Amino acid sequence: MEENQSTAVQDYLKAIYHLTAGDQRATTNQIAEAMGVAPASVTGMLQKLAESDPPLVDYRKHQGALLTEDGRRAALEVIRHHRLLELFLVEALGMGWDEVHAEAERLEHALSEELEEAIASKLGNPTLDPHGDPIPNRELEIAADTSRSLYTLEPGEHATFARVSDENPDMLRFLGERDIAPGVQLELLERQPFEGPLYVRSGDHVHVLGAPLARAMRVSTKAKKT
Repeated sequence: MEENQSTAVQDYLKAIYHLTAGDQRATTNQIAEAMGVAPASVTGMLQKLAESDPPLVDYRKHQGALLTEDGRRAALEVIRHHRLLELFLVEALGMGWDEVHAEAERLEHALSEELEEAIASKLGNPTLDPHGDPIPNRELEIAADTSRSLYTLEPGEHATFARVSDENPDMLRFLGERDIAPGVQLELLERQPFEGPLYVRSGDHVHVLGAPLARAMRVSTKAKKT
């Protein structure tokens, strides 16, 4: 990671990465909401990132921002640090998966390349963090996301719970108390209409999951044979 990149710059790059997909640009308002700052502050930072050497974003007024290749690699470096730290805190220190996000947020900017490599080696060069999110490898390559929202399943359809955001501790605790973690097999039994809850089977148990939670949960399903 470049030593001259401030914590704020790294946070912006990471936020833009999460907000963009393909050629989709992140708007000023989207970034402001994600960062918890005023849109005017975002505009100033985007201009700074666009004028840096090398440029880290491609910023167009009224159109938003897209990471350059240099910006994308910088964002993935921070994400690699974050997800390795989360896994280390769970595996080595026994912290709960609902506790590690905030700690990793604080530590990710200070992690040296030597300590990053030591943690990765200690953990066996993992590919997934505790929440199922892919960990970028040493070359800052990241696996493509082929998951879908649990909410999109049809009744009777089976899927494997793949991942969930690490940013909502209450959501993680709710799932953890029900032993719903990445790798668990799920079956959608019923979806109530008008944004009603979903009834989902996991093992011998049936769980009632609200629509917001079901949308946040990502699952993997086998491709249908043609």
